[in-house]
Amino acid sequence: MATQITDAAAWQAIANRSHALGDHDAADDAQRRALAAAATDPELLAAGLALVAGDLPVAERALKARLKRDPFDVPAIRMLAELAARIGRLGDAEKLLRRAVELAPQFHAARHNLAIVLQRQGKAADAMAQVEHLLAIDAEDLDYRILAGAVLVRLGEFDRAVTLYDALVAQVPGQPKLWMSLGHVLKTVGRQDDAVAAYRHAIGLAPQLGEVWWSLANLKTVRFGADDMAAMRSALARSDLSEDDRFHLDFALGKALEDARDYPASFAHYLAANDRRRAGLPYDAGDTSAGMARQAALYTREFYAARAGWGCDAPDPIFVVGLPRSGSTLIEQILSSHSQVEGTSELPDLMALARSLGVGEPYAETVRGLDASGARRLGEAYLDSTRVQRKTSRALFIDKMPNNFLQTGLVHLILPNARIIDARRHPMGCCFSAWKQHFARGQAFSYGLADVGRYWADYARLMAHFDAVLPGRVHRVIYERMVASPDDEIRRLLAYCGLEFEASCLNFHENDRAVRTASSQQVRQPMYASAVDHWQHYDKWLTPMRAALGSLLDSYPDV
Repeated sequence: MATQITDAAAWQAIANRSHALGDHDAADDAQRRALAAAATDPELLAAGLALVAGDLPVAERALKARLKRDPFDVPAIRMLAELAARIGRLGDAEKLLRRAVELAPQFHAARHNLAIVLQRQGKAADAMAQVEHLLAIDAEDLDYRILAGAVLVRLGEFDRAVTLYDALVAQVPGQPKLWMSLGHVLKTVGRQDDAVAAYRHAIGLAPQLGEVWWSLANLKTVRFGADDMAAMRSALARSDLSEDDRFHLDFALGKALEDARDYPASFAHYLAANDRRRAGLPYDAGDTSAGMARQAALYTREFYAARAGWGCDAPDPIFVVGLPRSGSTLIEQILSSHSQVEGTSELPDLMALARSLGVGEPYAETVRGLDASGARRLGEAYLDSTRVQRKTSRALFIDKMPNNFLQTGLVHLILPNARIIDARRHPMGCCFSAWKQHFARGQAFSYGLADVGRYWADYARLMAHFDAVLPGRVHRVIYERMVASPDDEIRRLLAYCGLEFEASCLNFHENDRAVRTASSQQVRQPMYASAVDHWQHYDKWLTPMRAALGSLLDSYPDV
């Protein structure tokens, strides 16, 4: 038994560290091995071994049968939570881990798992509370400190995160993913030269680490030289390269060759990267179309007429929505340069709130069943959950999660005085830019040329529905118009938000706030038009995208 427990502790340490460093596949494998090694009786051992083997139905049946006999079996509860997390049921995993910690408050591994699951769901404040509990027990634990760094970034505590990551790379200087994490937060706060140095240091430690090459490419302002491209090609030639490293390298080489104007080779690498990424993601364009159609069917003129005056009347939020790579970060930078507006980046809170109402038709039934007080409470719940992100006393704040366009109907119901700004860009330019961008999470639609085109079309139709149902409710910013006539468009934008014109909004590139998105370096420069038609270099390969967009291409921007 002692050997089993020692092995379990060792596997758990590997799992914790792998997850904190972003190596989720290694973390999941080590977690399953830790659970199996910790089992001290045949039934738990069998369930643990099934988890290690990836035989999840067998593990689930065994664990549920055990917990039916003994609902207080903490190791079994934790195993079932691991299984739930592996199949994406993070809410179920959270409930199970909270139960385990309630039954066994000193079960630190379960509390650490709970903090990770909370972080994965975007519940950063709750995650930090768990991490702080663990750090109070052992302030020097490397795994707890690494997780704390990730949570601090999510909370917008960037200066604290930089200090912590500086200390971590000093403590374990040979860990490339820590250097990469340091590079991420340095990029966010605008210290580009330091970010590049951190990324380069990580590459020196692990030249095959595809994510750090992509992180450099994703700065958008770094140009790779011949030596860099040779190093990436050498890494791609390795037989032991993981799929994750391989598609990151292909994305990075695609960008390097695009900058070198070798468009055929660039497209080949972008295509390889997207195909690999798409293969590992469950995505059904038909399900997406059906989901948007359900939104339109639910939120009608009659629906809102019956609920006039509902919701929380706070005017604080400004939602900037649309598709990724449509200019939403530019809009956020412009608005956050105003003395009355705070930028808080892409917040997961509204999407989490929507998920709590159900999925598919159950969501519609729940929304239809709300009364006035329920709608008001939902609006207040959103404001409460986002308060941790507000670092200033400015009257308004921006939530720049693009996918919130899907929640346009819900926003009007629960926050009728919130502003909604739809960032829109030429569909070919937007779709191509999203397709050649690797996103850390979400955006599964973006890895297929036809899928991303169909998604843009579905989005445009849904927003046209809300234009008809709620005339004037959504303010649309056309990227090409903003670039061509910034003074006029910025004045229109501020007027929609009820704000007086301030010259600082024209000089948005001088704003030194932290920016988390892929456009973080671009919005620190004056507005430029060079990317407006950049997709045309690749036009001959974009037939599936063009076909999916169909007649909407001819009617842009008046879709």
